[in-house]
Amino acid sequence: MTNTPSHQKGLGVFTLVMIAVLIGLGVWQLQRRTEKHALIAVLSERLAEKPSALPNPSDWAALSPDKDEFRRVSFSATYESRPDAMVYTFASAVRPDVGVGTWAFLPARLPDGGTVVINAGFVPNTVQDRSQQDRAVSPLVTGQPVAMTGYLRFPEKAGLLTPSPTRDKRLWFSRDIGAMAQTLGWENVAPFYIDLETPVPASGIPKPGPLDVHLKDDHLQYAITWFGLAAAVMFAFGVWWRNQRRSI
Repeated sequence: MTNTPSHQKGLGVFTLVMIAVLIGLGVWQLQRRTEKHALIAVLSERLAEKPSALPNPSDWAALSPDKDEFRRVSFSATYESRPDAMVYTFASAVRPDVGVGTWAFLPARLPDGGTVVINAGFVPNTVQDRSQQDRAVSPLVTGQPVAMTGYLRFPEKAGLLTPSPTRDKRLWFSRDIGAMAQTLGWENVAPFYIDLETPVPASGIPKPGPLDVHLKDDHLQYAITWFGLAAAVMFAFGVWWRNQRRSI
């Protein structure tokens, strides 16, 4: 059965649409790559800056991830004698030295009376043993102020596929400090938290540390894939079209 001109025209239109979509996806990946490189440059610059003072509570509402995420700060705070929370992790884009375990989140009281949540560092614990986590965290709560240096971070909400918190283990699967504060009675906390850089406890656990940006950057590879598919579709259509012309 020979294709009619209307069938040929329909296939031609469909092919043009497919090529346009594939090229559009390739261009989008190149744009994403440019944006990702700009983000890495900005974050790397912030991480390399000397620490500044922690913003005053009156300025907290004006902070935003776009201009303040990963800002280094130094301050003094006292870990509160309240339940801690653990956040499950299996890898980190900014801490390549960690593996499977948890981040230890604790509330700390500032000299002015405000409360800020501290990610005190990584606790290696593949089986999520709550007693092991308690032993790691309890030495931090001394009732004495601690000079801290760390990075401003902003909370994340749980997604549709994020597991629900395991309340008996005080284990979360997202850095939702608002939900932690409400569940564990941390009262009013700052709208950000601190990824601790120093000090490192005598035991080394929880393990704080400097951050280093290692964001995944596969956009060029994806762009080449989309452009390659567009070229393949164009070539296949060209071969088909030539054969159709010969059969006329």
